[in-house]
This record gives sequence, structure tokens and C-alpha cells, in this order.
Amino acid sequence: MASIRDVAKKAGVGVGTVSRALNGTGYVAEDTRAKILAIAEKLDYQPNELARNLFRNRTGIIGIVVPDMENPFFSKLLKHMEIQLYKNGYKAMICNTIEISNREQDFIDMLRQNVMDGIITGAHSLQDYAYLNLNKPVVAMDRNLGPGIPMIHSDHKAGGRMAARLLLDAGCRNVLNFGGSFRVHTPSNDRHQEFKQVMEENGASVKTIEMAWNMMEYDYYCRIMEQYMDIYRDIDGVFTTDIGALYCLNIANQRGVKVPEKLHIVGYDAVDMTRLFTPKLTSIAQDIPGLAAACVDTMMDLLDGKKVEMEQILPVSIQKGGTV
Repeated sequence: MASIRDVAKKAGVGVGTVSRALNGTGYVAEDTRAKILAIAEKLDYQPNELARNLFRNRTGIIGIVVPDMENPFFSKLLKHMEIQLYKNGYKAMICNTIEISNREQDFIDMLRQNVMDGIITGAHSLQDYAYLNLNKPVVAMDRNLGPGIPMIHSDHKAGGRMAARLLLDAGCRNVLNFGGSFRVHTPSNDRHQEFKQVMEENGASVKTIEMAWNMMEYDYYCRIMEQYMDIYRDIDGVFTTDIGALYCLNIANQRGVKVPEKLHIVGYDAVDMTRLFTPKLTSIAQDIPGLAAACVDTMMDLLDGKKVEMEQILPVSIQKGGTV
């Protein structure tokens, strides 16, 4: 296997010049750089990644923390984050915080110990103050961790208003609104408040159900949807996440309740699976690839010492389906 010294000898330059040419650091004349790259390719030279990262004083690893990677929203988000990190020369170290564990705290400790270069977090298993005074690169996705930590999220307020208008235009007057835990400081809860406000301003009755904290398992959604659709049998509309919405659609079909003739359903996220059902789910679509790119771009800027926007809000849109 060729070494950096072999490349330098063949090119007639010093090892330092080869290192600068391959790493893109420092000045190297263009014709010399092209010659070095051609020789490195011909010799099949593979740079020592560990040595390169030591030179840059980095590990080349970014931690990503999500509540549950089985959830289709987070699985797609992770996919696109990993792709973007790889394009920037970084590897992803991923964990989810389901059940009771110290995974999120473990990642924070690893960041302090320089095992990774930064953390992108979308989980809520720790109190917000856990990230304060870290003085390390942290990007928050859909979570307000306080001053000094950039936050990236969708325009959930607009999403809540869009969902309300869809149901109001369909004639809904008595609806269920399933939200996550309102104890958590997350912009995603804004959609439920906006939804309720717009519906009630237009004379509709809204029953808001607060779901359990950090619970995203499919079985939990199934139980909750069955429970409250049993209690509130006179509803004509439902607003919830895509998984909950699909369970509502299934329950309605089992009970002979026609959708959308008797019951209108609006989901949130517009993940890929919503387009596999008949009728296709009407849903508020988040730009998941855009969220992933914004998180990674912000992390790269933090690592390079650049100034970043402390709050970035991405637009949402309506996925038109057949449930409204």
C-alpha cells in the first residue's frame, strides 16, 4: 500500500506539500496540486483518516440524537442527515432515546470528552439546561435549548392554520386535536395551539388530547386513537400526526365510518407511507430533506467558526389526499 512518502517522492515534492494538496489547506500551485492528485490516484494512495482528523483537531464524527428512529419522520430525517454529513466528510453516530436510558446524556459526555465534534439533537429526554455551558457545537432540531444554541424547525404555526382551514372548508364542527406533551419546549406544539385557535374562532368545537411524553411506538398510537374515538363518537374531524391519522383511517374503515363523507382526517409530516393507502392521507408536509440539510449546514458553519442564524424556519405545504 502506497504511503504519503511514496506520493511525495514520485511527485518530487515534500511530504508537507502533498499533505496540503490532499487536504486543501495552505497554498500549493495548481499545476503541482494536479500532479500530486494524479500520482496519488495512480498509486491508489488512501490517506490515513485518523491522522488527517488529528491534524484538523477533529474526530470526523457528529452525534445525532432522536426520540425514536423507527418513527418514519425521524428515520427519513436521519437518512438525509447522514447523506449530508457524508458529503461534508463526516460520519454520523446515531442514537434514539426511547424507553428509560441515559443515551442523550452519554452523547453530551462524549462531546465533552472530544469523542465527537458536535451534536444535532431532536430528542427531549433531558432538561434544556443539560446543553448549556457546553461551549461545543450543538444544533437543535424542533427544540428550544436556550440562547446560544441554533434552532431549526418547520413553520408549525402555518401548518396548524393550514390544517384548520382544510377541516373548516370541509364543514367540520366537532374535531379531535391530538398533540404531543405540552410540557416540552418545542416549536412543534405551536401547530396545535394555532389549529385550536383558528377552529374556535370559526365556531368549531375542539377537544385537544395531550399524548404521553416521548411515546412514539405504533402500539401506543393504536391504543390512544381507539380509546378517544370510542369516547368521542360524534366527531367529524381529526388532526394528528401521520401515524395517528392512519390508525384513525383504519378504525373508521373497521367501523363502517366513511372517510371523507362522515369523518375528515388531516395528518402531519406527510411521510412516504401516507401515499401507500387508499384514500391517500391529506397531510401537512414538512420539508424533511430541507430540515436535514439546514441542520448539517449549520453544524458545518459552527465547526468552521462562522456566524449562524439562531432560528431557521422552513415552510410547510399541503399534501392533497382523499381524507378531507
